[in-house]
Amino acid sequence: MTLPTYYLSHGGGPWPWMMAGAGGTFDRLDASLKALRASLGDTPRAVLMVSAHWEEPVFTFSSGEHPGMIYDYYGFPPETYHIRYPAPGMPGLAQKAHDLLVAGGMAARLDPVRGFDHGTFSLMQAIWPEAQMPIVQMSIRSDFDPAAHLAAGRLLAPLRDEGVVIIGSGLSFHNLRALGHPAAQAPSQSFDQWLQQSLLQSAGEERATLLQQWEAAPAARIAQPREDHLVPLHVAAGAAGSDPGKMIYHEDHFMGVAASSFRFGAPPRPAGMPA
Repeated sequence: MTLPTYYLSHGGGPWPWMMAGAGGTFDRLDASLKALRASLGDTPRAVLMVSAHWEEPVFTFSSGEHPGMIYDYYGFPPETYHIRYPAPGMPGLAQKAHDLLVAGGMAARLDPVRGFDHGTFSLMQAIWPEAQMPIVQMSIRSDFDPAAHLAAGRLLAPLRDEGVVIIGSGLSFHNLRALGHPAAQAPSQSFDQWLQQSLLQSAGEERATLLQQWEAAPAARIAQPREDHLVPLHVAAGAAGSDPGKMIYHEDHFMGVAASSFRFGAPPRPAGMPA
């Protein structure tokens, strides 16, 4: 079974541990992630998480057996700096992913001490709260080269046939200075509409070309002044190949802006469950 790939908007900070006091801000995001889990069932054996919060000169994979925690956020309640998401690593998968890139002519390395950052544990707490699913975290490349991230995804695509879910973790609008500002609504909508059109109405090389030229999209540099939260999409789309895209989460007023998540390919959903 070939598993789908995903580009998921990961919300703000350690939000799954703050749901009670968030006034419903994260309810729709949380529901979409629970639906994702239901659609995958028990098929996955591991997750390869491409995190917007880990930048390296070359693509790097966490290879420790028991990754720790990286509290890479600021200004949150003290208790959120003591949360734990004790999912296991999978050194064998990290090595396999590394080797796929190297065999394809790309530089890569392993990091046995890297812990989970909130680009990983915020999503995983919502999807697999039991923390039993093994995770290998993958860095983005610090040059943000869209072609390189697409190429890395293509090289990692065989993992989809080995029970690995490839998830690009970012945010479809990531301009922190603009979040919550009324002036951000229109550009966020424009960029989100471009994403929807590009990801849902094209596939394969056509989609890849659009993603390589993302800076030409409406309001591109307002939505992504620094594209660290966008290029995880390129890895997920590269690994998806010609598989069609589907929007699996959207809201027009997530912290004042439009935000979306996407799936590429069909999940191994239980009988009778809609796509």
